[in-house]
Amino acid sequence: MQKYVLTFHGEMGPMPDDPAEMEAVMQEWGAWYGAMGDALVDGGAPFGNASGVGPDGSSTAAPASMTGYTIINAADMAAASKIAQGCPVLKHGHTVQISETIDMG
Repeated sequence: MQKYVLTFHGEMGPMPDDPAEMEAVMQEWGAWYGAMGDALVDGGAPFGNASGVGPDGSSTAAPASMTGYTIINAADMAAASKIAQGCPVLKHGHTVQISETIDMG
């Protein structure tokens, strides 16, 4: 199995204030994680504020909006894509980038 990093991209809206809405969001994520079974390596986390560092060490504007990540195992890119298609962020107009990791060991 190969590891893939799924990164989520889009404008992050505010988290729901209503406990019932928050519970519904958490259930969506829990259902997606549960559907992955052993393919789930690291459920990841959402990202907060971001900034960038340029080649000369200076601060730069943050790169394109990345809002979170998940790491999975999959047989190939097609299998990773199939898993990514269930990601809850897609329902909110965000995209999921799938990146195959390279084993350096």
